Amino acid sequence: MKRTRMFTITASAVAAVLALSSCGGKQEAKPAGEGGGDCTAASGQITVATGNSTGVYYVLGGGLAQIISDNTDLKATAAETGASVQNLQQLAKGDFDIAFSLADTAADAVSGDADFKEAEDISALTRIYDNYTHVVVRKSGTEVIANRLIESAGLGDGDVTKQRLDLAKTVDSLKDGTIDGMVWSGGLPTAGVTDLFTSNGKDVEILDISDLEDPMKEINPVYEVAEIPGETYKGVDEVKTIVTPNVLMVRNDMDEGTACALTTLIYDKKDDLVKVHAAADEINLDTAEAPDPIPLHPGSQNALDELNK
Repeated sequence: MKRTRMFTITASAVAAVLALSSCGGKQEAKPAGEGGGDCTAASGQITVATGNSTGVYYVLGGGLAQIISDNTDLKATAAETGASVQNLQQLAKGDFDIAFSLADTAADAVSGDADFKEAEDISALTRIYDNYTHVVVRKSGTEVIANRLIESAGLGDGDVTKQRLDLAKTVDSLKDGTIDGMVWSGGLPTAGVTDLFTSNGKDVEILDISDLEDPMKEINPVYEVAEIPGETYKGVDEVKTIVTPNVLMVRNDMDEGTACALTTLIYDKKDDLVKVHAAADEINLDTAEAPDPIPLHPGSQNALDELNK
């Protein structure tokens, strides 16, 4: 008899878990386009949409908020959220001012595809680090990327039963065998995955899904292949996987001076962000521009042009 696998999808800004189965502040600033080449942040309050408390967005977002508060006239606060889709929807509505997002979700938002009924007026401050897709299964066998991986692998609804859980519950379910696998899209290392391999490493493994790159790119061009280095998780050799760039998104109506100042701050204070989480070490001017079709905010482009001189 054919067995239907149980997968869990984790709704989180940093995660899509597949079982193999808070509010924005206001800035007192000039409208977009009136920056006049200035690179000074406005004064006021600003909010950062991060992700699930077990993921990298949450940790790094808190660090970013602190750096903004310490180095500008803005008072920044970070909020725990559910997922990239939620972050961008609420960013567009004005509930948040900066949002962490996976690039595939951001590309959908600026194009008006998938979960977005119309193109949103948002753009990127910068690309930051990459999210590595962890397809973890028992040795018997980020919602957007999870569903696309299922589609690319040729699996139908009869092959996979999906659940939507947070990462902690998903890891617990994988440990006790109530699900067969998970897909997590996050930075390296992710604490929940570290816990899983530390306690149950003999029972689970990470799959090489690099052969899905081409069908994934047909769905969205932002996907790439990279390698999770060996011993990122205890006892796990290097493994190739699909990666998705992360981006920091803002509304297009953020004034150019603020966007410029925030972008500059990210690169000037990169070492401080690395102290918060090692994933920030991937922040690099060579890969600063967001992948197509995600536009850079004009103020951010000014900052990157100056930083690259």
